[in-house]
Amino acid sequence: MTTSPFLDAALAAADAASDLIRRAYRGNFSVEYKADASPVTEVDVAAEKTIKGVLQSRFPDHGFFGEETGRSNNDSDYLWLVDPIDGTKSFVRGYPMFSVQIALMHKGELILGVSSAPCWNDGRGETLHAEKGQGAWLDGQRLAVSSTSAIEKATLSTGNLASLARQPEAWSRLGALIPRLHRIRGYGDFLHYHLLASGRIDAVVESDVNILDIAALTVILREAGAMFTDLRGEPVGLATTSVLATVPALHEGIKRAIIF
Repeated sequence: MTTSPFLDAALAAADAASDLIRRAYRGNFSVEYKADASPVTEVDVAAEKTIKGVLQSRFPDHGFFGEETGRSNNDSDYLWLVDPIDGTKSFVRGYPMFSVQIALMHKGELILGVSSAPCWNDGRGETLHAEKGQGAWLDGQRLAVSSTSAIEKATLSTGNLASLARQPEAWSRLGALIPRLHRIRGYGDFLHYHLLASGRIDAVVESDVNILDIAALTVILREAGAMFTDLRGEPVGLATTSVLATVPALHEGIKRAIIF
């Protein structure tokens, strides 16, 4: 496995932010609430500044789009997309289902992703990474999605479904799909994407996401062999707000079962 200067920088930034987050985890920190009632902590802000510092020290001309500090260098062909703590609600409540998300977009195309869960696995952490055309990796092992080809043998995990639940027809269709599945779970946040990338579940559905939550995971899942679109099958972009990520054989069937 070879790494590029881009990936080296993203991994270094994720490591630096993860160290900061581990030191603060289950400690005392201030919590504020945004207009949408989602929490933000001083740790989120400090972690993002740490990531931004690492990336800008190596690529000062690149654009940056962070959950807490917004956008800069908007004219650059390269844009880093960062959520320093995806899953702040979990972080605030003291359970480890949160992650550092770092992605790189080039001329509108996502080309690199790092997803680091610093406090997962009893504090040992777990970091997945991928670059376009180079595969998806965890601890030196290349990842691949499962070969599941039938709905009846599939495990599907759901995340935030608030918008889908407000659409009676789509919600009813999801309900009709559930009895056909082998199993349904609600792992959420980074976890169900990591499980999908490593072949342990077969599909993920979410209707309420932000591109900063999923940009890195989009690259990782695609490099592991998954199909990753929004719920209508459209490509992932800066305006994406929903996810349908599946093993290839299931994507069209689940999309049609829920939406059409």
